[in-house]
Amino acid sequence: MFVSRFLKNEALAKNKSLFWYLIAIALGCVCGYLEFAQPIVCFISDIFVKMFKCLSLPIIAFSLIVSLSQQSSDLQLKKIGGKTLFYTVTTTMVASSVASILYLLISPSNITTSVPSVEREAMAASKYSEYVMNIIPSNIFSPFLEHNVMGALLMGVVIGIAIRYIPDSSSRTSVSNFFKNVHEIFLIVVGWIIKILPIALFGFISTAVVQLKSGVNIKGLGGYLSVVVLANIVQGLIVLPIFLYFNKIRPFATLRRMLPALSVAFFSKSSVGTLPVTMETAESNLGVSRRISRFVLPLCTAINMNGCAAFILTTVIYVMQNHGIEVNLLTILQWIFISTIAAIGNAGVPMGCFFLSLSLLASMDVPIDLLWLILPFYSIIDMIETALNVWSDCCVTKVVDKKFS
Repeated sequence: MFVSRFLKNEALAKNKSLFWYLIAIALGCVCGYLEFAQPIVCFISDIFVKMFKCLSLPIIAFSLIVSLSQQSSDLQLKKIGGKTLFYTVTTTMVASSVASILYLLISPSNITTSVPSVEREAMAASKYSEYVMNIIPSNIFSPFLEHNVMGALLMGVVIGIAIRYIPDSSSRTSVSNFFKNVHEIFLIVVGWIIKILPIALFGFISTAVVQLKSGVNIKGLGGYLSVVVLANIVQGLIVLPIFLYFNKIRPFATLRRMLPALSVAFFSKSSVGTLPVTMETAESNLGVSRRISRFVLPLCTAINMNGCAAFILTTVIYVMQNHGIEVNLLTILQWIFISTIAAIGNAGVPMGCFFLSLSLLASMDVPIDLLWLILPFYSIIDMIETALNVWSDCCVTKVVDKKFS
């Protein structure tokens, strides 16, 4: 009797949440078209983006520290980390391969519109090598001050492993419990934000509608955009469900249960900013153990970038083609590997893939003028690929949880 009542109340709560999500989406679409409401919705959107960014990096660092410092055995940790890395690299490479196949099938034509030239200094403004160098922080606070995701990840891994080597067991337990308690504080705050999540969705959707209203001429870009969007759709709705199915997990039930996190990822355009929501949703809706979710999800958020790999490959190949550089099968095969590696090192923040593609092209002395024609469309592309990245994170985490829980 008690169990049935509990399940009934839980189902009612989920339906109530879905109701408020739908209301937020509807109001967001309407307010995006109202001129007087635009400053308000932009303000709401900015507030929630700041909240997610404020919480995301500490949660990444503390999640890894707590998970690594409390793992029951080094062997188990290696197995979990090894499986996560294997699934991450595999799914990211498949995403890049799907994009390459679609590129060959669709064969997007060159853009005939002339665009203004860009100074070489501007092209070299964001070198990929500089981003790699910044992974190692100059001090322990710089990853959080500069919002350096990979730096925070590195700090979390190093500190978490170092705690395990503290000789005195009581000191080791005390330090581990300190980080665990601080981590719990951040998660309590996340729980508060989860309760007002429909307000965040309202702000994100409204600002997205405002961006869509401006509109630009898509002539000459249709084939390119088709490749990028279809690559994300095929990866998200065909490849990843097959991955779940072969691991005896119901794919579309899993997708439905992760919709709260995927909707926030879509409209916030930040997989790192969505991490608190992703973690909470995976644990409550998918039943993923805290031990797995708080180790695997932060790791996946930093290195599992399916959508980014597809975008990098398609964009770099398309820009090279437009500037008369020969693009053959060997070139595409090379870029499958390059885009996979580059995507793994990309920061999960808005426009991260765009600037990474710019940096890679600039490092090869390929003119990047066409990127400014792609830029007006990137807001939508960024939404789609961020949702795909988070969906892939959830799939990898669920499979790892099934194997090790």
